[in-house]
Amino acid sequence: MNATVGDRLLVHGHVVGQRNRSGEIIEIRGPDGGPPYVVKFDDGHTGLVYPGPDAVVEPR
Repeated sequence: MNATVGDRLLVHGHVVGQRNRSGEIIEIRGPDGGPPYVVKFDDGHTGLVYPGPDAVVEPR
């Protein structure tokens, strides 16, 4: 998984009833665009994310 600053990260809910989360990638800490990413989620929360198989990077 590779990303650039400004791309969006979409994390699909993996439990019934859990909503998807999405946010803007504001910093990349891995080599060559790889994880981990600092993501500012749409709910205002900012966090360090190591995306799993339930995550998708959407180019800006």
